[in-house]
Amino acid sequence: MSAGPRPGRILVIKLGALGDFVQALGPFAAIRRHHADHRITLLTTAPFVDLAGASGLFDQVVAGARVPWWRAGTWLALRRWLRGQGYRRVYDLQTADRSSALFHLMGPGPRPEWSGIARGCSHPHANPRRDYLHTIDRQREQLQMAGIGDVPAADLSFLVADVARFNLTRRYLLLVPGGSAKRPAKRWPAERFAALAATLHREGVTPVVLGGPDERGLAQAIVQGAGGVDLTGRTSLADIAVLARGAAAAVGNDTGPMHLIAASDCPSVVLFSAESDPALCAPRGRLVKVLRRDRLADLEAPEVAAALVLR
Repeated sequence: MSAGPRPGRILVIKLGALGDFVQALGPFAAIRRHHADHRITLLTTAPFVDLAGASGLFDQVVAGARVPWWRAGTWLALRRWLRGQGYRRVYDLQTADRSSALFHLMGPGPRPEWSGIARGCSHPHANPRRDYLHTIDRQREQLQMAGIGDVPAADLSFLVADVARFNLTRRYLLLVPGGSAKRPAKRWPAERFAALAATLHREGVTPVVLGGPDERGLAQAIVQGAGGVDLTGRTSLADIAVLARGAAAAVGNDTGPMHLIAASDCPSVVLFSAESDPALCAPRGRLVKVLRRDRLADLEAPEVAAALVLR
C-alpha cells in the first residue's frame, strides 16, 4: 500500500535579534497557514530555538551559525545541507546580504522558489523603497508579493510560565532600562528610571526591573530606595511575556524585551533617541506609545509618567 506523496518542504530564514524575531511571528503564522500541508523548517540562531519550537509553527528548527565569509569549509557544508533538503520554496525574512548569499550558494543549477531580495530570485520583494517601511509592514508586503495575503499580528499566547516564584503580590510596573552596550545613546538615564520608579511606588505600584545579568548594577541603582524588585538575569522569554500580561504597564528603551512586552498587549511606553527610528522599528501592539527625543537625557520622568496608562 502506498504511503502517499511526500509533503513539500519549505524553509524560512530568520536569524535576527529578539525584537526582529518577535516581529516575524505574524509572518511565520501566515506562512504556516498558507503551507498547511508542507513540512516547514526554520533556520535561525541558537537564542531563538526554544521560542520557535514553542510556537508550534515549524516542523523543524535548525540553529545555524552566522558563518564568517572566510570559512570556506563551513560554507560548503551549509551548501551541501541546503541542496540536500529538497526545499520547494524559501522565505528569506532576514533579507540581508548573508541570507541572500544562501540563494546563490544553492547554485549552480535549479534552485527552489525564493522570496527575498537575492538577485535573480523567483519572488523578489520588488519595492525600491522597502527599507523605508516598518519591519512588520515590509515583511507583510514581501509575503503578499509571494502570494500570501493575510498576515496576522504576533500571537504570543503559546508562551506560558509560572511566575508565582517572583512573589509579585501588588500591582506592578515593568521597567526595561537596558539595551545594547555598544549604543549607550539608546538608553534613558538610570536616574530618570529611578525617579519614575519612586513616583510609581508612592502611588502603590511596584517597579519591577527586567534585563540581563550584566544589567544588575543598573537595576539596583533604579530600585534602591523605591521598594522595587530586581529580576535582571532571572527571567526567561516566557516569563517576560507572562509578566507583561499581568503588569499595569511597562516603560523601556528601544530594546528586544519591549517588543515581547508590547506584543503581549501590555500598555507600553517605549523611549527612542535619534539613534533609531520608531517609524521603522518601533514595537507593535494594541497599547503602545512612543516618546522620542534626539537625546534621551532631555526626556524628564514626569513626562514619561504622564504618558503611562495603567491597568
